[in-house]
Amino acid sequence: MKSGVVLACAIAAGPFAVANAHPATAASAPSRPGHTKPKPRDWAQVVNTSPAGGFVMGNPAAKVKLVEYGSLACPHCRHFEETGYKPLVQQYVRSGQVSYEFRNLLLNGPDISVSLLTRCAGAANFFPMSQLVYASQPQWEDRIEKMSDADKAALDKMTDEQRIVRFAEIGGMADMASRFGVTPGRARQCLTDRNGLERVLSMSKAASDHGIDHTPTFIINGQVTDAATWEQLEPKLKAALGKRG
Repeated sequence: MKSGVVLACAIAAGPFAVANAHPATAASAPSRPGHTKPKPRDWAQVVNTSPAGGFVMGNPAAKVKLVEYGSLACPHCRHFEETGYKPLVQQYVRSGQVSYEFRNLLLNGPDISVSLLTRCAGAANFFPMSQLVYASQPQWEDRIEKMSDADKAALDKMTDEQRIVRFAEIGGMADMASRFGVTPGRARQCLTDRNGLERVLSMSKAASDHGIDHTPTFIINGQVTDAATWEQLEPKLKAALGKRG
């Protein structure tokens, strides 16, 4: 989806990621100490913030570094989440072959609100909350699109900061954040945090400065790709890993 690149973001009318149940028997004695094969590390459990301000999951030394510029309000990004996120993580990130970073490319005012709250949930909860945000995207977007004329008129008179809070209220976004430990007070704090807003705006500006104007856009090892779906992206990941097929 095309970004309006929101550096003066369009907020309404205003600017703007069973233990073994069978005991060992004499016939199946456990391996001797020092001969147990170590369990591979699950790199999908490693999530940190990146210097660019995004959230990156996986092995910092991965051979392939994948970056997605995406929007939590974008239906095409939701499609990738529904079809590509799970195989990406399970088949490539978990093993340490690929690291996956999500950076915000904002589309509109509601996108700013939901992005601030998803980031507010913290690194460990960023990707799980993003999944919930995408899954419920049609519902919270519908609530905003169907707001009353009175709400629209009130939004016109608000400051940009007030609109960010109001979009979150109308969309029920704080309720989603609460599932990940974000209290109402903390949610409001994040929605009104100027520094947090500047971080997501800066990511959008960086994308725009590099000619990235649509979501999702995928970058593999620093090279912008033309992939927009998992079917298009996976062959490029395999090629970067030196795999056939």
